[in-house]
Amino acid sequence: MIIRTEKLTKRYLHKNGEVFALKDISLSIEKGSFVTITGPSGAGKTTLLLALGGLIRPSSGEILFNTTPLHHATDNELAGFRLNNVGFVMQNFALVPYLTAAENIMVPLSLQGKPKDIQRQAALKLLEETGLSDRVDHLPRELSSGQQQRVAIARALINNPSVLLADEPTGNLDPSLSEEILNLLKKLNREKGITVILVTHSQLAESFGSHMIRINQGRLNMNQAPLL
Repeated sequence: MIIRTEKLTKRYLHKNGEVFALKDISLSIEKGSFVTITGPSGAGKTTLLLALGGLIRPSSGEILFNTTPLHHATDNELAGFRLNNVGFVMQNFALVPYLTAAENIMVPLSLQGKPKDIQRQAALKLLEETGLSDRVDHLPRELSSGQQQRVAIARALINNPSVLLADEPTGNLDPSLSEEILNLLKKLNREKGITVILVTHSQLAESFGSHMIRINQGRLNMNQAPLL
């Protein structure tokens, strides 16, 4: 087991009272699994993903990564946790427009202060693994949408994370490119043993999951098994 939550709750204050984005979410995620999180718009999918990645704090409840409690962690501890354990892939790619493909991938290692030659060597290896060895020095605007998402995935992998969190990674892609990216994520999951947790509206993306979490109005669906 790599992640466990117990009665995870996230609430926000609204002029009309409290709004619960998450309510008493208890679940476990096994190491090496490919998990999809689905549900209607506003169900709490992205909130759950961000909480699991240590990007937002729960209002109450517990989040354990292996045996480390994230719900009690300081800001610095959470930053270190994310840097060393989690890769993030977003719908809009979030690439730096004036950096090349290789330079975008190198950003996390640059933040760690790693030598430039080590950064570039690691980036080139990931570009090869993601089928972009001929796009090393291309800027994002010179890449297709599918290629940009591959660069974003490579950047998420540069720190050898144990968990890859993806928020609608195929949302801006056509069906053909969507399947291409999903196949890449599945390959990384199988060959590298990376735990993938993916938020999606897509039935195609959901079908790639080995386990599924379905939530509505911040709660697990009634037929949702608590353990994955």
